[in-house]
Amino acid sequence: MRLRADGIHLAVDLIEDNRDKTACNIAKFGIMADSGLARFDAVLAVARCGSFRAAASALGMSTTALSHAVARLEQQLGVRLFNRTTRSVALTEAGRAFIEQVGPAVRMIDEAMQGARAHQDVPSGTLRINAFASAAREIMAPLILAYVRHYPQVHIDLVTEGRLVDIVAAGFDLGIRRVDFVPSDMIALRLGGARRHAVVATPRYFADHPAPRVPADLVHHDCIRIRLPNGELYRWHFEKDGQAEQIEVSGPVTLDESSLARIAVLEGMGIGYFMEGDVASDLASGHLVRVLEAWTPTLPPLCLYYPDRRNPPAAFRTFIEFARNFAASAAG
Repeated sequence: MRLRADGIHLAVDLIEDNRDKTACNIAKFGIMADSGLARFDAVLAVARCGSFRAAASALGMSTTALSHAVARLEQQLGVRLFNRTTRSVALTEAGRAFIEQVGPAVRMIDEAMQGARAHQDVPSGTLRINAFASAAREIMAPLILAYVRHYPQVHIDLVTEGRLVDIVAAGFDLGIRRVDFVPSDMIALRLGGARRHAVVATPRYFADHPAPRVPADLVHHDCIRIRLPNGELYRWHFEKDGQAEQIEVSGPVTLDESSLARIAVLEGMGIGYFMEGDVASDLASGHLVRVLEAWTPTLPPLCLYYPDRRNPPAAFRTFIEFARNFAASAAG
């Protein structure tokens, strides 16, 4: 295989096996057959994600299919691109050199394809979005699902993580985070107003335990503890009249997922600390009671953010426009 990218044009000669010869050709000016480009994407995804499982998930294919794609390319090249063990995957020296040459070339082809898709009359394809779980819950119904109903030929691949992610390096089109977590080199679109935390428990729990008046009172209560993605326990944050406090609570269970914590609180296991939107219906119905409201100030709003793109596909453009309309209606 010979691959050369000089910034103006791409020349690719790909030797396919006999089964693919009649089905796939490589054009002289850089248009690769789907099977060849897919193998390049497979190798780049494994190098980017650091594992076959994560790369397969990112590409929406099985781990077995991904492994076969990489193995076939290695067979064509006659070199091993990755050193594999049961616990780790690492680029070989030849693999690292291959990635350095192929990466820019594949990006050029992706940009050309995106430029062509920008002229679509009907938006289609896949949009990959990365978000905090709490942020995703807030915009799932009013933005994500509403957009999919309006543009049914677009597929949304939404990945929630509790850590900050470089959306460009990780292969995402867009990210959703609090405005103060958005990188300075990204274009940001505010999606709504200020948000708050809510400290809640059931009426039955407060019938048996006096409601806390100040955050320090929480040390005398059963609380549902929160474990962060890095393994640390979350200290509950409070602020009033410029006075900030962080309380390390204790209680019967420690959980790392908000929906599980909500179940525990509704079952009367203790006091929980949530994003207001996650328990709004429970508060409205009277199933939960809120305390320490004066100690939970407003938080920065959510933002949709993305890198500047010269030729965004129709799906990307329409999603941004849809998000702008959503933000305008949310602002009232």
